[in-house]
Amino acid sequence: MGAAAQDVESGPSAGPADALARNLKQAGRAILDYALPPRCPGCGVIVGGDRQFCLTCWQSLDFLDGPACARCSIPLPRALPDGDLQCGACLASPPPFDGAPAAVAYGPAARTVALRLKYGRRLGHARLMAQLMARPLATLAGEGDALLVPIPLHRWRLWSRGFNQAALVADELTRLTGMPHDHHLLLRAKATASLRGKTRREREKVVAGAFALAENGRAKAAGRHLILIDDVHASGATLRAAAKALRRSGAARVSALSWARVVPDALMTSNIFDFATLDSDIMDQIMTG
Repeated sequence: MGAAAQDVESGPSAGPADALARNLKQAGRAILDYALPPRCPGCGVIVGGDRQFCLTCWQSLDFLDGPACARCSIPLPRALPDGDLQCGACLASPPPFDGAPAAVAYGPAARTVALRLKYGRRLGHARLMAQLMARPLATLAGEGDALLVPIPLHRWRLWSRGFNQAALVADELTRLTGMPHDHHLLLRAKATASLRGKTRREREKVVAGAFALAENGRAKAAGRHLILIDDVHASGATLRAAAKALRRSGAARVSALSWARVVPDALMTSNIFDFATLDSDIMDQIMTG
């Protein structure tokens, strides 16, 4: 900032007004914190500030920053020197994306954050999720011309819910990183039935053809690195179907990034989840807590 700008801000006319505004903001914040103290997004206990986990919930988060499959990003026990290790599932049937990391493993705290955003309308959780997704996003995007593409909802689901949680997270990632996003590049061409209780083949059949490019999608995507944004990566059926549609856009690369990834270590032995019930936007459970 230049000296002239500094002089203007620190001058006699601006100084008192700025100080008053700061004092009023601090007083208002103190009153708000007293009436509605910030709470841990994972368990609800009172914490020191907004979008902060308590120590217990923070320590329970399993950050997925270790060795992973080079194709689908599922965690692996060890890495190879060249970093190009793929899991058996990707070797047998390569997915239509090049990398699908997540910020954390799907555990109790991560699950609560995702459900309270989606069903409890805690829209501020989108910023919290984006803050922890920003680092893997930077690694995934590299130096390429990346474009964030949130997984879209069908219009009926969007009207009933009032918002698309993946789009909110993409908005926050753009605010934090400066990477552009496009809410309309990928469309939900048809409503899909619940994937609950279905086999992998059945799930793939349900979401087949569910996504389509916008009319001007090829012009927007040609030669770019498209990164799908979602809240939870469970069975992967939704991400694979969306990635297949984006592959037809002429993009140089298609990847995916999620808040939480279902991996075996994230499952509680006393509360085993059906992976299909956790996939993006298919849960019909309403969480109001």
